[in-house]
Amino acid sequence: MIQIPLSDFPETIQNLVNQAQMTGDNLTITKEGKPLAVIQPITEKKRATFGAMKHRGKILGDIIEPTSNLVIWDV
Repeated sequence: MIQIPLSDFPETIQNLVNQAQMTGDNLTITKEGKPLAVIQPITEKKRATFGAMKHRGKILGDIIEPTSNLVIWDV
């Protein structure tokens, strides 16, 4: 967890937020050594691999019948 005094916060906000986002650490803002606020980076929700494509496909026709007339080839 990163801690920073309130007096230093305005000068370093962008760098600290970027660092918190990259590392995943919370940023605690303190005043006279007492915590005032915590900035927590937002993490992206990861999709599970199993079922990731559920409800994303379409069946456009009959999937059981052959796509064309059956032709027997002489080899």
